[in-house]
Amino acid sequence: MDIPLGRKITITGDLGSGKSAVSSILCARTGFEYVSTGRIQRQLAQKLGIDTLEMNRRADTDPGIDQQIDGIFVDLGKDTKSYVVDSRMAWFFLPGSYKVYLQTDVGVAADRILGDLNRKSEEYDSRDEAMQKILARKQSENARFLKKYGADCANMDNFDLVVDTSGKSPDEVADIVIKGFEASAQGIPFARYH
Repeated sequence: MDIPLGRKITITGDLGSGKSAVSSILCARTGFEYVSTGRIQRQLAQKLGIDTLEMNRRADTDPGIDQQIDGIFVDLGKDTKSYVVDSRMAWFFLPGSYKVYLQTDVGVAADRILGDLNRKSEEYDSRDEAMQKILARKQSENARFLKKYGADCANMDNFDLVVDTSGKSPDEVADIVIKGFEASAQGIPFARYH
């Protein structure tokens, strides 16, 4: 891949859409370094002894939570290294990045999260509870980011590429992202929705 230094791919999207898996594949294929604020957020929630939904609720009144999570982007934007950044807000803080949004059906997302034994901070008693909390977290985050930054995470026009991952493997999604990213770097048109 012939990509200039300092390029960033920012991956955001629905909970359970495969952001972490796709990001890992992208890093393996591109050699870019990986930054995951989702992992940082889950670690912070675990440190506070709460789940991620509760931490998002607290972030509505405690600006220190977002400052801890969002602060990494100032330095990333100046960094000459190339990164894949798995984050809800990286697309906003890194406007020159290749901005990717991964969508998925909430039922598929719940199944993925329930089946992921590594997600200790997002444990649910049932699929219905998972679906409700996934939607509540998305709504809480979108409202907070819109109010705090004027960043509309629900507006797909903010992204260079939107991929529905519901029926796709992480490898298939990574293939689409790489094709779009390479097309963008060469100034070649590429369909936004896949």
